[in-house]
Amino acid sequence: MTTPAVVPVPGTARRPARGATRRGATRGDEEFEITVRVRRRQAIPASAIQATVLPRSRKYLTRSALASSHGADPADIATVEQFARAHGLTVTGSDIARRSVMLSGTASAFNKAFAITLEDWTHGAGSYRSHAEPLSMPTAMSSIVEGVFGLDNRPFAKPHFRRLRATVGAHAGAVAAAFDGYSGAQVGAYYNFPRDLDGTGQTIGIIELGGGYRPADLTAYFDQFGLPVPAVTSVPVDGGRNSPTTFDSADAEVLLDIEVSGAVAPKAKIVVYFAPDGSERSFLDAITTAVHDATNDPSIISISWGGPESTASAAFQTSFDEALQSAAALGITVTIASGDDGAADQGPNEWDHLAHVDFPASSPHALGCGGTRLTIANGAIADEAVWNENSADTTDDSFGASGGGFSISFPTPDYQKSIPVVASSRMRGVPDVSGDADPSTGYDVRADGQQEPVGGTSAVAPLWAGLIALVNQSLGAKSGFINALLYANPTALRDITTGNNKVGTPPVGFSAATGWDACTGLGSPDGQKILQVLGGSAAVASGAQMPTRRDTVHS
Repeated sequence: MTTPAVVPVPGTARRPARGATRRGATRGDEEFEITVRVRRRQAIPASAIQATVLPRSRKYLTRSALASSHGADPADIATVEQFARAHGLTVTGSDIARRSVMLSGTASAFNKAFAITLEDWTHGAGSYRSHAEPLSMPTAMSSIVEGVFGLDNRPFAKPHFRRLRATVGAHAGAVAAAFDGYSGAQVGAYYNFPRDLDGTGQTIGIIELGGGYRPADLTAYFDQFGLPVPAVTSVPVDGGRNSPTTFDSADAEVLLDIEVSGAVAPKAKIVVYFAPDGSERSFLDAITTAVHDATNDPSIISISWGGPESTASAAFQTSFDEALQSAAALGITVTIASGDDGAADQGPNEWDHLAHVDFPASSPHALGCGGTRLTIANGAIADEAVWNENSADTTDDSFGASGGGFSISFPTPDYQKSIPVVASSRMRGVPDVSGDADPSTGYDVRADGQQEPVGGTSAVAPLWAGLIALVNQSLGAKSGFINALLYANPTALRDITTGNNKVGTPPVGFSAATGWDACTGLGSPDGQKILQVLGGSAAVASGAQMPTRRDTVHS
């Protein structure tokens, strides 16, 4: 029997994380799972997304049509499974729609299968497993496989929230004692979200890479505002689960996402997809699970996690962007936080003093969500500027500012080519839109029996997700991919023209300007105008209900 020719796959070698220290070879008997992503049967044409068509007139692909025409070829799945078994690996699952084959085995078996040497590394307070060599595969299989995820399990994504008490800046201390935070419904009222809508009939999917929620917190939170408690369910991914611990953990992220979107659209069903960590494999498996979830059928997905685009592998970025493309073809709107570290997109201990954008917000199929600071007077917005509570001299992650800039991976999408500054860069500009993110004008969040103001662009993604749930309810249709319609109608947003997301000395970053800018995108929402731009009736009343806190107890 002839052994098939084996070739190295370009672009699959991994460099150590900045500041990482090698500990030694990974134990040969260490067992773990990986995900192999295979190519599409055929590309999804741009016409399937219907980006410039109003939602009510769109004809989205069904999940069965997407899987049969643009999922994996069963023969490709079989090729990967045959390769795995020949190398002593166990096939634990496969999915044609997700184009994924899940394999388990020992480090020794994976080393032999892919001709690599797995090594353990220490990075900061944690550790990870990786390999320096490119993966090698049989020639026939190398043209089939799009990416192999899980051999390298370094953390990539982190949550994009900021707590008020950790914020630094000129005004933070002055307001910390007095400010309790707004509910999502209150912020929605300031942004003129459509009234008399509650998200009935919609499902909001939320991606979480850790943390958890307690039903008692949700009941107490929504009861105090006189809002119905939304129906919340969890879906495990890669062994992840709803696992609450303390407010200081990712629990604050999970509850921020649920409570903001739930306060805006309390009758929408909320489905939380829990993956166990922020690795590329977990993140990718979470988004593909959510997009192809025929049982819960989310019409909107909110993502408040991400990491510097420059630290993400090319295969991961390609596969994740393709998952978002599939979402668009199914009519799912995906809102993604643009990051909380300004134009650096990295904490001061990691920063290389260059500008970076956050991924997956930089995907051209994402609605990237930046951050602002609101000034409210007499029950209305008196001023709104770029959120930037920055202090680059700090030695922790306590500072915060709206992420934004220009991609190094994705070219300028068609919907941004009319913007001179983006077109001249030839690359995707981030963010697309924005909303209230400064913790000092942020959101009242309850987690693990504790309640306090929280902000960050993490709050903006679920805020926009809640708005789209209201819009979908009004339209009786899925909004789907809305970027092109927003860019064609910029007056539907509140243009933010003051502030910047610069960090460091000398400062690196961008300034707000008339029109789109790399701090707040097109601006923050006027919900009623967004509804009209997407084809809704101008007769729908504006001025969302603004429930007030009944009996808040902080602990």
